[in-house]
Amino acid sequence: MDPINILSEKRNGETMITKAQTTCREIFGGLKNRIRRLNAWRMENSSRFPMTNLFLLILFPIFLVCMSELTVNKYPSKLVLFIAEHPGIMVFDIMIVGVIFLGFLLILRRGWLAMLLEAFGVMALSIAELFKYGTNGNHLMIPDMMLTGNIVSLTGFAYIKITVRLVITVLIVIAYLVTAFLLNPQLDRKKFRIPVRILPGIACLGAVVLLVITPSVAQPIYRTFGLDTKEANNTFILNEKYDNNGFIAFFLQTGSEGFSSELEQPENYEENSVNIIDSYLAEPEEDGAAFEQGKPNVVVIMSESYADFRVFEELEDTIGDTYESLDAAAELGWQGTAIAPTYASYTVRTEFELMFGLPVKSLDDPSMPNRVLLDRAQPTVPAYYKTWGYNTAYIHPYLASFYGRNRIYANFGYDTMIFDTDFTVPVEYFGTYIDDNTILNQIEQLMTESEEPMFIHTTTMQNHQPYDQGTGDEFDNYLEWVQHTSEGLEDFLVRMEQFEEPTVILFIGDHFPSLRGDDGIYAQLGITSENCDTLYEQKYILWNNFGLDESVLPKENVSVFYLPYVMMEWIDAPRDAFTQTMMDEMAVTPVYSTNYNPRQAENEKLDALTYDHILGDIVAPSALDVLGGKETASEAQEKEEN
Repeated sequence: MDPINILSEKRNGETMITKAQTTCREIFGGLKNRIRRLNAWRMENSSRFPMTNLFLLILFPIFLVCMSELTVNKYPSKLVLFIAEHPGIMVFDIMIVGVIFLGFLLILRRGWLAMLLEAFGVMALSIAELFKYGTNGNHLMIPDMMLTGNIVSLTGFAYIKITVRLVITVLIVIAYLVTAFLLNPQLDRKKFRIPVRILPGIACLGAVVLLVITPSVAQPIYRTFGLDTKEANNTFILNEKYDNNGFIAFFLQTGSEGFSSELEQPENYEENSVNIIDSYLAEPEEDGAAFEQGKPNVVVIMSESYADFRVFEELEDTIGDTYESLDAAAELGWQGTAIAPTYASYTVRTEFELMFGLPVKSLDDPSMPNRVLLDRAQPTVPAYYKTWGYNTAYIHPYLASFYGRNRIYANFGYDTMIFDTDFTVPVEYFGTYIDDNTILNQIEQLMTESEEPMFIHTTTMQNHQPYDQGTGDEFDNYLEWVQHTSEGLEDFLVRMEQFEEPTVILFIGDHFPSLRGDDGIYAQLGITSENCDTLYEQKYILWNNFGLDESVLPKENVSVFYLPYVMMEWIDAPRDAFTQTMMDEMAVTPVYSTNYNPRQAENEKLDALTYDHILGDIVAPSALDVLGGKETASEAQEKEEN
């Protein structure tokens, strides 16, 4: 190429770059000038409209309370009615929002910025409440914030419907914030210097936090303003409390309630724990050699949201033959009724009771009992099977990180944990999630390939919400999925009848499904706190293929946490003083559940044994006596601090 042309092209390129740089500088320079003029105009507005700005500051807490309540109440008429019936609660809400706003204002000085921070937080919570209740009929509470790390998964569960009313509400809030930004209300820099502002601002925010976390301080204040402070022991009582308190007051009051119900250790446990626990323990019965008929595979299938709606006669025509295969599966085995510790959500409650053989009631019914556990080897049911020479496996066809299962369950005594990406059989989907039949195939493969007997716990996912995908309405879609599960279960049990190894299977749903709030099937059935006990009753099937005696199985309703001991007794597993005690207690207190019986008295024996195994020094016998790795609560605490 001609050197002159090369030089010319180079100069042209440099010229173009220079022009582009000049253009960018002009654009950014012009933008900076506009921003500078806007800020100058805003600064003038701060002094030009003092009364308007003062009005914006004073009105903001009232405005934000109304907008957040309007978001969740949906209709202005309902908001007006609530204000008329509960003026004290509205004053309380405005006071709380006002103190928080004052704290932000003192710290940040700029009114629009303080408004933006608080409006974002309050409106985000109110929108989350709207979607949560619309999805499953449960209201938003402070413990739910622990799941924000799984926000992508949670949004996948929820019915997120952006309505015109919601858009208008958000736009009104944005308009208020834009007005505040332009008029620029702020504290005088000279009068409110940093030392004068920061400590009072922190004190305002701290006062609200203190109110929530100090129940002894909070309860008298709540009662003064007319908040409903009655103890709420199940979802339906909570929903009634929400109707009485509204969004903000409910969120704060239930938060305080959570702190007031912090688990207390049994009296004198720390000083004399051995004698206290020993006083509760029974002597194991001597009934011959353990595993007289050999060690069978033991399979627990905890089916997500599986429930038999035939308990409601008015749904008979809608249900049709949905549960025909469930009945066929029950005829192949034995059917009973267990009391689940949860309804509509918090699967980990039922999972905890099956894995530990302990009641969540004894832990004061935490939403997520796995969060209560110390970071140590756990005295679980699968750990017992491990001491008896079993291979142990946990299967859950969903994200390993959800509820922290991969991290927390690593302490439970499982040799293998299989999550959504770990299957070794072909994976198929039914609806949104992995087909239950895929899990059943995985169970069969694990038992076939293992040289040792298997203990397998699986928590399925197929029937989890949302139920808006299908040919019918929400409930019809749910029934279609449940029917698919029932057919798969029947087919699996028929196959297992030909399985060469002795096998025992428990099938149970974790809870009734999460269905819509105001217009859902539960509302149509007229379920309230007075008649909701049916929603905690779960049918279960016990099945075996080698002729076990069904006469030892419980004829009455029992809590889910007893089922591991029912299976141990059925297969003639070894007993220690702890498992014998739990078997004996089942005859004395067959049901121990806050949700099912809110007025049930505390059982000191179950409470003490649960505390000992979960937060205490594990004085009572456990699988850890054989496996090792037992660590006292004080040692675990010291490790955590270091």
